[in-house]
Amino acid sequence: MLSRRELSLYLLASLGFHFYSFYEVYKVSREHEEELYQEFELETSALFGGLKKDPTDFEWSFWMEWGKQRLLWLFLGHMTVSQLAMLLVRKHRPWILTVYGMWACWHVLGAPGVAMVFLHTVISFCVAQFRSLLLSWLCSLLLLSTLRLQGVEEVKRRWYTTENEYYLLQFTLTVRCLFYTSFSLELCWQQLPATGPSYSFPWMLAYIFYYPVFHNGPILNYSEFIKQMQQPELCSPKDSLYILARGLGRLLCWWGLAELMVHLMYMHAIYSSAPLLGAVSCWTLGGLALAQVLFFYVKYLVLFGIPALLMRLDGIKPPPLPRCVSTMFSFTGMWRHFDVGLHNFLIRYVYIPLGGSKHGRLGTLFSTAMTFSFVSYWHGSYDYLWCWAALNWLGVTVENGVRRLVETPCVQESLARYLSPQARRRLHAALASCSTSMLILFNLVFLGGNQVGKTYWDRIFIQGWPWVTLTVLAFLYCYSNVGIACAQTYTVD
Repeated sequence: MLSRRELSLYLLASLGFHFYSFYEVYKVSREHEEELYQEFELETSALFGGLKKDPTDFEWSFWMEWGKQRLLWLFLGHMTVSQLAMLLVRKHRPWILTVYGMWACWHVLGAPGVAMVFLHTVISFCVAQFRSLLLSWLCSLLLLSTLRLQGVEEVKRRWYTTENEYYLLQFTLTVRCLFYTSFSLELCWQQLPATGPSYSFPWMLAYIFYYPVFHNGPILNYSEFIKQMQQPELCSPKDSLYILARGLGRLLCWWGLAELMVHLMYMHAIYSSAPLLGAVSCWTLGGLALAQVLFFYVKYLVLFGIPALLMRLDGIKPPPLPRCVSTMFSFTGMWRHFDVGLHNFLIRYVYIPLGGSKHGRLGTLFSTAMTFSFVSYWHGSYDYLWCWAALNWLGVTVENGVRRLVETPCVQESLARYLSPQARRRLHAALASCSTSMLILFNLVFLGGNQVGKTYWDRIFIQGWPWVTLTVLAFLYCYSNVGIACAQTYTVD
């Protein structure tokens, strides 16, 4: 560990850069408020003293609208039904929750929506009876591909009166794909001839229609779900009330922070305005990048936090919530700790079955490439997603290559001979700052598209060389030292 004084200096520099760059974004938002209001229809809100709100983050606006309309009430209904079933008919609780999940699905998506989810589930279950991993994967990929067929999309749109209802069905079917894939692959791995009641169709329905994770996740593999649903870690009513109160308090803080960000900083609208993004100062550009990735983090604390709270009350351990992106200093850490449920799915069902690291470096490269390919295809298979996946694959590959090089005996011996432990730690942070700069840049492609990524590359690394580039790396060096210290704390805990 570095000295407390040195770490404090890095922490203060990191916080100072955050706050100052956010202030620059705030100033630009105020200066161009009328222009952005005309172009993107900023919403006037009474929540924060009449400040206008940036509604251009589709995902946040979409889920907040659905939450106010129906989803929060349906989640509250799930919690009530689950607690009553636990007290009165604990043995039949999984089936009561299954029926409730089907009813909730029908309530928001109608009979056609329930029929589509049920149809995908039945097809996947029938194909899984052949106990072929290849057939199960082909079935899942084909079902996923039907969500992008124009003719099928037009039919589904005619079922609903609003676009939001259609998009809710699309999001639900996309997330359900991972769930029935998990069940099918777990079934394929079971010993013949007997598999037991845990792999029956009713248990598959209980897994697919478990409502807290029904529309948006987080992802929980079937092997974990079935074990915990059959033997839940139940709490006393007093402990459940404490978990509920603490969870609601945190959710309100995260939601309030997310709302404050979109009221004070119009980062999504500015990203959508290419001329304005290209004209702002480098400080503002850095603040926009930090604000964008931090908003994405806080957003998913809310979107995953609500289902996670309900799962805890049901006696099921949810995947850990995302770790703060400001403490991320590597591609591997980002993938491992942001969406833990998705990471567990990819490792268990894609990376390891393809060989992982067991077949040497080429095998590792192939398994990693196929994993990122699946992630891109599952997210929608758009051009910018393929670019984002390829860049992340490159980042992970280079990062692992440098790690292997540093861990070789000759390099380790040289480092130990010429550098103190503190100097090696600083060298780690310097290398991590380069990785972090690319990590932020590549994730901006995911959040804003190829054009946003190109703008940042040109302005920071081409036009800004050397002073802007070196300044960014210097601040990211501070971030990396803080992130490494946080990672050591997590490891000790």
